[in-house]
Amino acid sequence: MPKAVSEFSRFANQYNQYNMVQEDVAKKLVSGLSRKYYQNIIDFGCGSGGVYRNIKKQHISFDSFMALDSSKEMLSIHPSDTKVKKIHANFNSSEAYQKINFKKETILISSSALQWSEDLDFTFSHLASLTKSAYFAIFTSGTFHTLHLTAGTVSPIYTKERLRETIERYYDATFMVKSYRLEFKTVSDMFKYIKKSGVNGGDKQLDYKQVKKLMHDYPLNYLEFEVLFVRATSLTKE
Repeated sequence: MPKAVSEFSRFANQYNQYNMVQEDVAKKLVSGLSRKYYQNIIDFGCGSGGVYRNIKKQHISFDSFMALDSSKEMLSIHPSDTKVKKIHANFNSSEAYQKINFKKETILISSSALQWSEDLDFTFSHLASLTKSAYFAIFTSGTFHTLHLTAGTVSPIYTKERLRETIERYYDATFMVKSYRLEFKTVSDMFKYIKKSGVNGGDKQLDYKQVKKLMHDYPLNYLEFEVLFVRATSLTKE
């Protein structure tokens, strides 16, 4: 099981208490949809249902909604509905794409998930073959920038430049980068958030002593996040 999947699954029941930034990202991504009705929607890396909840809140209707995630625990807390089909699959494997076969018009959405792609070319080439239109929100290596700088570690996720370069191989796309700050009362609260939100993907780069030192040396009372928002039209899908 990939590290990111393991971390999200472990804290699935508490996830909605710690995903404030992800919820805002899903809200902004959905607000960028160009229409109020879609025949079919696919949500890759659906998590606990941030995209679905915002689609309902923003009164966007659909005939069917496919929620795909690699964590069974996340799927279990995703909202259920007669129009919702939940699929347990990992977008890093070819099997995930074999489970999708919509004949009607379909839009693809992915919020706060694709930063965990193990091979960007594999992921985006497959996604581009599924639907003509896609909307992505992807955390970049600018997330936790000062934390990594202070700890002397390298972000486990991709730079916005690398993401954009790969996406443009398969899509005609427009990009927007948005930065977030999440403030905390104490450093302890901050590290609790990092552990339970899943945004670190289960990345274990520091031992106990290094974490204690980082908590002492970290110069800010907030965490930084950087998200790449993408509106894309496939270059390969007819």
